[in-house]
Amino acid sequence: MKKDKHYENWAIDITQLHVSDFNENIYNYECRLVRLAGEIKLWYKRLDKSDINKFYGHQLLRSSGASALNFGEAQGTLTIKDFIFKMGIVHKELRECRVNLRILNHGDESDEIKILLNEVTELMAISARMILNAQKKLETK
Repeated sequence: MKKDKHYENWAIDITQLHVSDFNENIYNYECRLVRLAGEIKLWYKRLDKSDINKFYGHQLLRSSGASALNFGEAQGTLTIKDFIFKMGIVHKELRECRVNLRILNHGDESDEIKILLNEVTELMAISARMILNAQKKLETK
């Protein structure tokens, strides 16, 4: 499997998350979103497939992937207003990921989920800052 140089440290072994991957400084927001969606996919493969886990797990897969895909769309917008709108969707999807992870972690605390929750929280903070910066830019025009 050929890997892009930006993703050299991605988790390959699906038996566990690689905590060091999330400690690695990746400054490219898109790479972090893709890494999050990929790690959630690997984590879901190992998840017990009870009806409840399937329900929340499928939703988690959709929202984590949607955040990365919508960021790709945000990068291609033509106006600042469109960018703000698309980044609002990214932020909403990340918030949905966070809630899903909290539900799945409830009563059955997992270090892997804590790592994912931390990454989602950081990505939400970055998206919120991007939205605020774009709004300031829009106001100065």
